[in-house]
Amino acid sequence: MSAGKIQYAESDGSFILKFVGDVRLTLCSTLDKMLESILKQPGIKSVIIDLTETGGIDSTSLGLLARLSIQSQKCFGIVPTIVSTNEDINRILVTMGFDKVFFIVTAASDDSVEMLKDVPCEDGSEQDVMDKVLEAHKTLMNLNEHNRQEFQNLVDRLERDRKAGKAL
Repeated sequence: MSAGKIQYAESDGSFILKFVGDVRLTLCSTLDKMLESILKQPGIKSVIIDLTETGGIDSTSLGLLARLSIQSQKCFGIVPTIVSTNEDINRILVTMGFDKVFFIVTAASDDSVEMLKDVPCEDGSEQDVMDKVLEAHKTLMNLNEHNRQEFQNLVDRLERDRKAGKAL
């Protein structure tokens, strides 16, 4: 599986984020900064998350995407769209409850987006990364009972570690 990267394009309030390769914890600061940037834009009309070239995605990245959807709906009244042709990823999306907070499209169009640019990688401190991981998993836990059971022990451990001043 190839190392992950995130690409983006924006035009007139419409955003596309494309995840390529293996999108993991190492990209959480990059992803979080990009999502914050999107949410600060006035008049967002649409957000599309393209997972058609994603080989793998971890729960932290999924939690950050869930937060994007929740905030997009709350602030702008829009439901983002996820495009994914990978059956394994689609199964994870449904299990995690993403079908409740995203439009999920399982067939990609032949349109290629020529204007995609790589999102510059951001390095976060270990404490910042731990905070993002914790927040992402709390967001996932709030989507459904399955997620609550799945991530409760991790969240409890991360909260204990944070209080004790331990890093990831």
